[in-house]
Amino acid sequence: MRVLKPTTNNLLVASQVVKGGGLMVYPTDTVYGLGCDPFNVEAVNRIFQAKGRRKKPLPVLASDIEYVAKIAILSERVRKAASRFWPGQLTLVVPKRPALPDVVTCGVDSVGVRIPKHDIAVQLIRLCGGLLIGTSANKTGEEPPRTAEEATRQLGEDVDIVLDGGPTTFGMPSTVVDLTAEEPKIIRGGLVSSDEVLKFFRRNSDNC
Repeated sequence: MRVLKPTTNNLLVASQVVKGGGLMVYPTDTVYGLGCDPFNVEAVNRIFQAKGRRKKPLPVLASDIEYVAKIAILSERVRKAASRFWPGQLTLVVPKRPALPDVVTCGVDSVGVRIPKHDIAVQLIRLCGGLLIGTSANKTGEEPPRTAEEATRQLGEDVDIVLDGGPTTFGMPSTVVDLTAEEPKIIRGGLVSSDEVLKFFRRNSDNC
C-alpha cells in the first residue's frame, strides 16, 4: 500500500492503479471513499471483501452528469434534481442501465449516483474514466473515516493506494434519496436536509 499526497502527478498514478484493477482510498467532500473501476467485476468484489460486507449495493461517483447517464436512466425529474443539488452531498438512487455490472448493485435494478463537490475527487474520477465506486472507506459497522489515517487503520493492506488530502470538509455521509418510485423516499439522512430535498420535489412535482 502506498500513501501519497494528491498532487497532479499522484492523481495520475492513482488513476493508473484503478485502471489496472486496484483499490484506492481517496478524499471527497463527505468522508474518505473506497474506490475502484465500477466495470471491473474482480475489483468490485475486492471492495466487498475489504469492507467485509455483502448484499448491499455500492454507490458510484461521477465527474459530470453525462457519465452518470452512461450507467443510469435519467428522467427529467432526476436531471432537475441533479441540476439543483450537484455537485454536492446528495446521492440519487435511480434506475440503472445494463452497462453497469450487476455486482455493483447486488442485482438490484437501481444505482446510487452522485457528483461530489470536491475538486480533487472530481479530477481523480475524470482521470479514472469518469466513474468511480464511491463507498465509504471503512469496515462495515465502523464509523466512516474523516481522514486517510482513519481509513488505513480500518482497511490496512486491503487497498493498493491511499491519497491523503487531509481531513474531509464535512466528515459526514451524503443524504440518499430513492427516486425509483413516484414518491421520493429518503433512505439515509446526511449533510443535505431531508426536508430541503423533499420540499424540492414537492415544489417541482407538477413539472417533473
